[in-house]
Amino acid sequence: MSEPFQFDGRVAVITGAASGFGRAFAHHAAALGMKLVLADVDQALLDETVEALRESGAQAVGVRTDVRDAAQVDALANAALEAFGKVHLLFNNAGVGTGGFVWESSARDWEWLFGVNVMGVANGVRSFTPVMLAQGERAHIVNTASVAGLLSPPAMGVYNASKHAVVSLTETLYHDLKNVSDAVSCSLLCPAFVPTGIANAGRSRPDDLRNDAPLTRSQQAADLQLQRAVRAGKLTPDDVAKATFDAVREGRFYILTHPQILASVKLRHEDIETLRNPTDPLSLKPEVKQAPQ
Repeated sequence: MSEPFQFDGRVAVITGAASGFGRAFAHHAAALGMKLVLADVDQALLDETVEALRESGAQAVGVRTDVRDAAQVDALANAALEAFGKVHLLFNNAGVGTGGFVWESSARDWEWLFGVNVMGVANGVRSFTPVMLAQGERAHIVNTASVAGLLSPPAMGVYNASKHAVVSLTETLYHDLKNVSDAVSCSLLCPAFVPTGIANAGRSRPDDLRNDAPLTRSQQAADLQLQRAVRAGKLTPDDVAKATFDAVREGRFYILTHPQILASVKLRHEDIETLRNPTDPLSLKPEVKQAPQ
């Protein structure tokens, strides 16, 4: 796959497409001449996004999808094929987050985050990879993880664990694809602080997975810290979208939008290699407060 990936006239499917990175991916893809299948759990925002893209001249369809549900992701794949016949670029991008001491996270917190962040990616890989392999054409999958998949900051246990799972899943996907195809490839997106809707992800939380108990002090502090960090992000979703499409075009696997984070990643690896007790990543990089998607 030495030739650059071509976008014009190809079909992109994007989950979490109605806000944040997903919406930026959609607009960037449209500017490159791609046909779009957009998925989100928020029907109203999804409709707005699809309408805005159509007004700009893009071919776009919207499919309300809860990525936690395997059947709905299967339906998304079928809808994409019905609309455009093929799928060339998949963004498993939907994500949510919570914070606080790990032992204070409820069973509902674990179910919600792993349902969206992990099973959402797994469902996308399971539903779309066979389609891409059967096409026999160049195709690519981008899984959105986070620097929280490379580090373990305090008071982010559930989120960290979910994003570590996405990192491992995607690295394994890379090897598995290499063993069977020269046409289908993948990338792992690990952003840090960017002003997206992740800090307000609770708005789309299902009623049956909401907590009855009030937030603990650690959860309140983590939420406030997240709100501040996201607002202070220097890169925009559009910046991340451009970097991501550049990586896809060039066939690069690791997409780190904030390269300064590598110092903390190296420190963690040193801890492992020397059997040293874990170092708090905040001690090295004060700006690494948390690592939201």
